[in-house]
Amino acid sequence: MTKKVGAEKPTRYELGRVRDRITFLYLEHAKLNRQNSAIQVIDQRGVVYVPAAILSVLMLGPGVDVTHRAMELIGESGLGVVWVGERGVRQYAYGRPMSHSSALLEAQAKLVSNRRSRIMVARQMYQMRFPDDDVSQLTMQELRGKEGARVRRVYLEQSQKTGVAWSRREYNPDDFEAGTPINKALTAAHQALYGLSYSVIAALGASAGLGFVHTGHDLSFVYDFADLYKAEFSIPTAFKVTAKFEHDPDIATRTRQAMRDSFVDGKLLVRMVKNLKTLLGMPAVDGEAESISLWDDRLGLQKFGVQYHEQQGDDGQ
Repeated sequence: MTKKVGAEKPTRYELGRVRDRITFLYLEHAKLNRQNSAIQVIDQRGVVYVPAAILSVLMLGPGVDVTHRAMELIGESGLGVVWVGERGVRQYAYGRPMSHSSALLEAQAKLVSNRRSRIMVARQMYQMRFPDDDVSQLTMQELRGKEGARVRRVYLEQSQKTGVAWSRREYNPDDFEAGTPINKALTAAHQALYGLSYSVIAALGASAGLGFVHTGHDLSFVYDFADLYKAEFSIPTAFKVTAKFEHDPDIATRTRQAMRDSFVDGKLLVRMVKNLKTLLGMPAVDGEAESISLWDDRLGLQKFGVQYHEQQGDDGQ
C-alpha cells in the first residue's frame, strides 16, 4: 500500500491565500515529481517532500527535471512558478496565475492606457517611497531624479553601516562571477525580490508587462513593483550578507537564504498583496470572483452560459 504524503487534493477555496504562504523555494539540479499533495524533490542528497499549497513561488534553476504530474499539482495548488537562470540571475518564464478573475488585469490596463491615470499611479508608487514629501505635482523626470538620489543615498548609508566598500552598481548578466562580492549579493537579492514580485503579480491576475514607470519589456511592472521594496529589503540584505560572507564563493546562495528570511520576518507577502490592489484601485478583500460574462457594446455585461438566439431587425427580417 502506497504511503500518502500530505493532504488530499484541496478545492480552490481551501488553498492558502497568497499573502499567507511561505515566500519562495529555489531549486536546481533536481528532479520534481508528485506524491499526493506534496512535490517530491530528488537530488544527489536524497528525497524531500514539499507541500505545494504552502509556497508562493517556486524558482526553477538549471538542471531541473519536472514531471507532468508535478506540474499538475503545481497548477492545482495555485503555486507560482518562475523558470530562472543559474543562481536565479535571469527569469525566462512563469506559470498560470492563481486568480481566475480578470478584474485586476482590466483595472491595470485601464490605468496604464490613459496618460493622466498612468502618471497618477506612478506618482502614487513614488509617494510610497517618499511618505513625508508631496510628489503630486512632480513630473516623471523629476520623480526619476529624486528616486536616483534616494537609491544612491541608501547604498552609501548601507556601506557606512556595514563597513562594506562601495563604489557603484555593476552587473554583467553574461558573467555573474565577474562582479565584486557586494554586486553579486545585490544581483541575487534583487532577483529574489523580482521573483517574489512576479509571483504576486501573476497570482493575483495582473500583467507583468504593463508597467507605469518602466515600459517596453515583458517584466516592466515587475520592475515597477519591486522598486518599492529594494531600499528596505534587497539592498540592506545584500550589504549584511557581504559583510559576513564576502569571501564565500557561494555568496549568491547565502543572499537568497537571507532574502527568504527577510521576506518572512517583514511579512512582505501581506504588504505586496495589499499594495498591489491599492495601486490598481481594487478593494483589498479576500477571495476572488469566479464569474464570467459576455461583453456587449450596447447592453453591457450579459450572462454567460445562455444560448442566445438571433435577433430580428425592426422590420422583422
